[in-house]
Amino acid sequence: MSTAEAAPALPTDGVLRVREGGGRTAYLPTPTVQCHAANLAWLPNGDLACVWFGGTQEGVSDITAYLSRMPSGTDTWLDPVPLSDDPTRSEQNPVLLTAPGGDVWLLYTAQLAGNQDTSEVRRRVSRDGGATWEPPSVLLPATDAGGVFVRQPPVVLGSGRILIPVFNCVTVPGEKWVGNEDTSSVWWSDDDGATWTESPVPGSLGCVHMNVVARQDGSLWACFRSRWADHIWQSTSTDDGLTWAEPTPTELPNNNSSIQAVATGGGEVALVFNRSSARDATERRVSLYDEIDDEGVRDGLEGPVVAEPSVDEAEAVGRRTAFWGAPRAPMTLGLSPDEGRSWPVQVDLETGDGYCMSNNSRDGLNRELSYPSVLPARDGGLHVAYTYRRRAIKHVHLPPDVVDRLRPSPSP
Repeated sequence: MSTAEAAPALPTDGVLRVREGGGRTAYLPTPTVQCHAANLAWLPNGDLACVWFGGTQEGVSDITAYLSRMPSGTDTWLDPVPLSDDPTRSEQNPVLLTAPGGDVWLLYTAQLAGNQDTSEVRRRVSRDGGATWEPPSVLLPATDAGGVFVRQPPVVLGSGRILIPVFNCVTVPGEKWVGNEDTSSVWWSDDDGATWTESPVPGSLGCVHMNVVARQDGSLWACFRSRWADHIWQSTSTDDGLTWAEPTPTELPNNNSSIQAVATGGGEVALVFNRSSARDATERRVSLYDEIDDEGVRDGLEGPVVAEPSVDEAEAVGRRTAFWGAPRAPMTLGLSPDEGRSWPVQVDLETGDGYCMSNNSRDGLNRELSYPSVLPARDGGLHVAYTYRRRAIKHVHLPPDVVDRLRPSPSP
């Protein structure tokens, strides 16, 4: 179903309210018509922070990174503040990190229109816990090979090494970027971010949004979104991220949309994702940016731009192409008791048809539940945030008793 639905009024006042099924939920205050790609983080003073991007539509030059916070001890998100302002670029996928020295970093991407192969990663630094920010600088520039993108938060290891997982949006001469040649890398620094070295992930074609989790034995486990919309993929490193195993598919599906995982303690990993894949799709679109051009939203566009015959022709001769349009729903929470090796708990936090053949949230065309973030809560539960129909950022707090009910009962 591709027709617009009447958009329900959302209480975007940021107040946590009782959620059916347990816990509480809130819609963050969002000043723009489109909102997407939330990331949660704790600030040094104990406030819960959420960053995302918003504007007219993804890829348009008014897309800006925003930050809202829920002050410690309260239950209401404050009005967001914009943290990027380049009028020539779409500024996307913000993430936060409290660096070893205590500074807070904001990383985000900046691209020209829908051309992710022009993207560079920019950084802003706050010396006062996120209250004020220094001017942006380019941390990882685009090159002749293409652009570089972040989505998952950087990781600080016990040694102090900082890892930034990225994906490389490769330029193909004569073709517009659609994601067919994307790969993953890890940039690492042993000097608090003064210098950086790249460690490519071998065999990672189509594996993006690399999410690094430290295991109890000192190794690293990473999971990936798949451009092929088949499975969540995984890799490991045993040398603090300097080298990585070639990714392999997990048992979990993926729809070419974002996922996020985090260690919760005691060997458990929590994962939020869409339990769907290309197998669930009824349509296929050309690309993520088929509704915009270099000037903005295309005039006169009615309905989705379905995949051209050239997509099938390319795959017929053995060239895999990125699959766009698989449903971005349900929003699922998985719990692994063995650090990502098995997933006995998979529970849908919210369901829907996940229609994403259009990114248009202005007219209610988009109905995805997507791009989740997950963070251990101070009370022992979980915080989850995700895109709600590209109209709002939804926050779900699951207290410990709710999460405990999801876990398998211990064997007698």
